Amino acid sequence: MNTPDGAAADELPEVAPRLRDLRRGRGLTLEAAAQRAGLSPAHLSRLETGRRQPSLPMLLGLARIYGTTVSELLGERPPEREAIIRGGAFEGAEADDWQYRRTGSPGRAMQALRVRVPHGAQGDLVRVHPGEEWLYVLAGHLRVTLGDTVHDLAPGDSAHYDSLTPHRLTALDRDGAELLFVHTLLQSPAAELCLGDGIHRR
Repeated sequence: MNTPDGAAADELPEVAPRLRDLRRGRGLTLEAAAQRAGLSPAHLSRLETGRRQPSLPMLLGLARIYGTTVSELLGERPPEREAIIRGGAFEGAEADDWQYRRTGSPGRAMQALRVRVPHGAQGDLVRVHPGEEWLYVLAGHLRVTLGDTVHDLAPGDSAHYDSLTPHRLTALDRDGAELLFVHTLLQSPAAELCLGDGIHRR
């Protein structure tokens, strides 16, 4: 049976009270939280009472505002946080030809990765999002574009920047580049932006 708003009330039954409890726990009024999330107070009220189900972009925005994760909003149990990450062969995930190997515990505000960047990666794509990024070049040569400035980094060089600064990473060598990469997403109502001819997942 459909609700008056056209959404099934029992699709995500636990999300509504969790949204309400997290908002109240952060000391936010319905109006303040709705404004930060880019929603109307009436729409957020419907989400909190289960009369409307949130989309994934809404969940991402609300998780950022409330300082939590989408998994927590959905009631999933967070994974156990490992203190020690052992080395080994580079066997990680891949997205848009970039290879990633987790070098830190999941579910923390600071995420650490070992990354392989293929030659010429990203093209004209520029990223802008809340938080900070730090990287250390292990092998190869990496071009880091920060706003209007361009920096060529060699092994042993590092960069630490506010990721609200438009930035782009490009491997200069044919064999690509390898780096340690740490990023932290600050709580912000700003949405992640990608400027350019494609979307790079990182």
